[in-house]
Amino acid sequence: MIAYLVVREGNKWRDVHRLTPGQVMSIGRAPANRVVLRDEIASRHHCEIFQSGLLWTLRDLDSRNGTLVNGKPVIGDMGLESGQVIQIGDTLLAFTYDLQETLPKLEEKERNTGGLDGDTHSGVKKSPLDTPKPVPVPEIIERKRSTRFEEGGANLELNRDRTSQELAKLYKLAMEMGTANDPKRLAEIVLNGLFESTPSDIGAILLLPPDVSSPVDPSKLTLLVYKSRNQQPYEKLSEHLSRTVLQTHEAVRAKCVSDDPALRERDSLGRIQAQTVICAPLRVDEKLYGLVHLYSTNPINPLGPDDVEFALAVADQCGVALDGLRRQESLAAGLARMQDDLHTLREQLGIESELLGNSPPMEEINRKIGRIAPTDATVLVRGESGVGKELVARAIHFSSRRRNGPFVCLNCAALSESLLESELFGHEKGSFTGAVARKAGKFEQAHGGTLMLDEVGEMSLAIQAKFLRVLEGHPYERVGGGSPVEVDVRVVAATNRDLESAVSAGEFRKDLYFRLHVVEIVVPPLREHRDDVPVLANHFLERFARKSGRVVRGFSATALELLTKYNWPGNVRELQHVVERAVILCGGELVGVQDIQLSSLGGPQFDSIPDPAQQRSFRELTLDVLEQEYIMATLEQTNWNKSQAAQILGIERSTLDRKLKRYQAERPKK
Repeated sequence: MIAYLVVREGNKWRDVHRLTPGQVMSIGRAPANRVVLRDEIASRHHCEIFQSGLLWTLRDLDSRNGTLVNGKPVIGDMGLESGQVIQIGDTLLAFTYDLQETLPKLEEKERNTGGLDGDTHSGVKKSPLDTPKPVPVPEIIERKRSTRFEEGGANLELNRDRTSQELAKLYKLAMEMGTANDPKRLAEIVLNGLFESTPSDIGAILLLPPDVSSPVDPSKLTLLVYKSRNQQPYEKLSEHLSRTVLQTHEAVRAKCVSDDPALRERDSLGRIQAQTVICAPLRVDEKLYGLVHLYSTNPINPLGPDDVEFALAVADQCGVALDGLRRQESLAAGLARMQDDLHTLREQLGIESELLGNSPPMEEINRKIGRIAPTDATVLVRGESGVGKELVARAIHFSSRRRNGPFVCLNCAALSESLLESELFGHEKGSFTGAVARKAGKFEQAHGGTLMLDEVGEMSLAIQAKFLRVLEGHPYERVGGGSPVEVDVRVVAATNRDLESAVSAGEFRKDLYFRLHVVEIVVPPLREHRDDVPVLANHFLERFARKSGRVVRGFSATALELLTKYNWPGNVRELQHVVERAVILCGGELVGVQDIQLSSLGGPQFDSIPDPAQQRSFRELTLDVLEQEYIMATLEQTNWNKSQAAQILGIERSTLDRKLKRYQAERPKK
């Protein structure tokens, strides 16, 4: 007599297991059981059900917490009757001969107290309306965690010819998998190989999302590829089988229940007349990527034990290949992000390296750069401090064929002789105190690109000799090393020093001077191209306003005239800092004269700036009245921002408050 065991999950009777005569139905927490319980109260091998004569019998396997049938403990063997409920911890299993029979609905309090009476059936509700119907599942007849291809030894000796053939198929399939460049193509190759080597009629590969976490929910599986010999539609595999494989990481072979009229219409496998099914995990170590489903609808040629082993071996190969593809996709995505970031940075560097200005001297520099950049000639950039020699070097680099290589800068005046040698040429581990590891020098870092050496005239004579050999194309050695290092670097040297005088004084090598002096670009001081001051000032104002989030639109006419007339002893660098300070101090939308703080090093150019106070007619005023008028005018200009006004006036805020109190001055009401 065929009977059924229905497992209750939550408030529903869900999974159905068919009890087949001659087979023992084992129940417990261990994965090897036919019915696996997710209940900590249950023992690993808790109990079993088997047929004894015409009666199905339940036997408790000396479980730790015992087994109840309708509330009564099982001692020894107990015969089961249809409709009885087996309780193992918090898990309930109903025994029945007829799935159309209404299963009991238990109140929560009765379930927790074990209030199932064998005689009175207390707590048993026979209302079919409020009792969910069970969801049947196919019967698992085999589990497999590893294959004989992995186990080796005597298992391979059982049938060497068959194993050799299967290994040949696996090798061929693995080679084909290696040609796949995306998961879908990989899945197609795997299904084609499985169809050639197994009696499968229908197959599918389903994937889990990359960020899935345990416990794995079968509902998160998505269909990647589906294949059918007879163009049959895809039917989703029993959720019970998928959950079993996802939890145990084992391949299973299950026998379909389509021969049972009570289940044929209730299970997806029954609808496609599948006789056997294999479900194998796509796994790498403990990580799951998805599942392989194989169905056989031919009752004469079902999926057998050898097919489980082959399918699991192929699934493992597929898992490794899929892992590699995902790693490759991740690396490609990371590389694409890095390339985008690099492109953005290069654009930003390109913006920073733009030489602004349309005066004749700047146009001449741009023409020179256009002619020099395409070559690999060494360039000597000369000019006062702050004129923008590094910007010229950047412009040469980004206009050359080396634009995609590194651009490395080093200030030779900022380091001692020993440190400069280490920075330029690198050092080996242990070459001096503090050298805890090998370090690549600036020449190595700039390989394939441009090395800009600022203040090259400050090099010591010893380093100049080694530097000259590298410029001549000779290999060099790291500090403390013995292996030659060869690099491909273009050198742009910059200096504000009179190298000719240094050569005459014996402070700079003559041969190095001629080696650097291949092409020379002289950057004029800002006072020699004042027409570019408004362009540069507005460029810096826009940048600093955007950076600080201030709403500053430009300069007043008087402020711009002040900037143009100033001598700029610090050149473009000084202009940049003055504009940044003015943007910070500005209280309105236009930078005024009061917002600009210039150095007294600027010379007599202040005298040529028209002072509105001097243009007014003379008035007889005391110093107190003049001070009061000037303070009030400054407050009006700063919109009565006392802190800003005090800074312009060069006094403390508290001093300004005292003067206003003495003047009895208040902010006018609007």
